Amino acid sequence: MAKRDTRVTEYINSRAAFARPILRQLRKAIHDLRPGLTETIKWGMPTFTYNDRIVCGMAGFKAHCALWFWNGKTVVGKKPAEAMGNFGRITSPEDLPAPGQLRGYLDKAVALINS
Repeated sequence: MAKRDTRVTEYINSRAAFARPILRQLRKAIHDLRPGLTETIKWGMPTFTYNDRIVCGMAGFKAHCALWFWNGKTVVGKKPAEAMGNFGRITSPEDLPAPGQLRGYLDKAVALINS
């Protein structure tokens, strides 16, 4: 199991009640799907890195969560205009990408770092 950064745990625990399960599920999925990623805090948000380069990050706000990828346009396509991140306003676990899709995005982001 990847080492958890206590600052990420603190961040998740400090978010709104609706956001905590979404962020926990997303954190677990990212670690399960790409075990080699390291978690940290950048720009005040949980961020996942590979070889010290940013892969993706997540955030919890008052009324929604966000998931974003570095080079997001290349990894997942055009960024939605209505919210931060590449997946629009995430307000429930059902708004998250399916595990297979998320794995593909993570793999593509890591491949960009390796290229």
